[in-house]
Amino acid sequence: AAQSIVATQRFTQAPTRYNEALLVKRLEELGIGRPSTYAPTITTIINRGYVVKQNKEGVKRAYEQLTFDGKSVKSKMLSENIGKEKSRLAPTDIGMVVNDYLESSFPTIMDYNFTASVEKQFDEIAEGEMEWTKMIGEFYSDFHPTVEQALETQSTKTNQVRVLGVDPKTGKEVSARIGRYGPMVQIEGAEGEKARFASLKAGQLIASITLEEALELFSLPRDLGELDGDRLVVGLGKFGPYLRNNGKFTSLPKSEDPYTIGYERAVELVEAHEKEVATANQPVKTFAEDAEMLIKNGRYGVYIAYKGKNYRIPKGRKAEELTYADCLKIVESSKK
Repeated sequence: AAQSIVATQRFTQAPTRYNEALLVKRLEELGIGRPSTYAPTITTIINRGYVVKQNKEGVKRAYEQLTFDGKSVKSKMLSENIGKEKSRLAPTDIGMVVNDYLESSFPTIMDYNFTASVEKQFDEIAEGEMEWTKMIGEFYSDFHPTVEQALETQSTKTNQVRVLGVDPKTGKEVSARIGRYGPMVQIEGAEGEKARFASLKAGQLIASITLEEALELFSLPRDLGELDGDRLVVGLGKFGPYLRNNGKFTSLPKSEDPYTIGYERAVELVEAHEKEVATANQPVKTFAEDAEMLIKNGRYGVYIAYKGKNYRIPKGRKAEELTYADCLKIVESSKK
């Protein structure tokens, strides 16, 4: 008889996402593509924004373990790390919409067996066992009518909207959809007013974004408080998130979230940016021979500024050791 029995709680794990190596292996198993086409295929779907490479931190999940020692049952709670991903390929909203459209409009062509059979026919053509004109003719006799039908119905299949709920402030419907510039959320406008739009953040998907997450996207611009007699505002512009104060702008680093950044951290970034700008405008070295000849510290390192133009200091030369004659020589050689 068993002296003890251990029962451990387990959960169904989500399938592991493909990385590039696993995707190539799967393509080989399905008979799709050739070694020379695997890399270009993967590069294409990444460049078109259908998938993204992502790293995902795991999350801790508690599970229960029961132990029976022959007399009594004891319970113990343990934890495990799940969902961690590194360089995995994840579908984007655009990718899912395109995939859904192709599967519904061209089910035969999107079938794995069809692709594999075409690869086989290509081999037969290459070996002289099949006429390519016959193969192409048979393909287009079915394909052309399918394309014509798809063109007639494409608008209804691609403009799918997911309703998330109601905005508590306006009472208007909040929805997620694909817009002209990608995945977005929308709050309906009041009578006579335009709807409001906001782009989804990286990692957010139309299929899973919640009402609370969508409403947060409309929180920008956000007033963080007062700084130097003006409001310190965080916003989202054409070139990304920024801080605005006294008419000056500071770009937010990628590591900072404009939706959660606090006043103290924002002030640190503004002050660091102002110091950087001030340092960049201050000459590192000047010359008595000519007041217009300056060595300055720029974004990409030190350089020579002379009569409104900038000149790169050659590698191996130390800026602090350059004489006026050295600088003049660098300027003259750059003009040639």
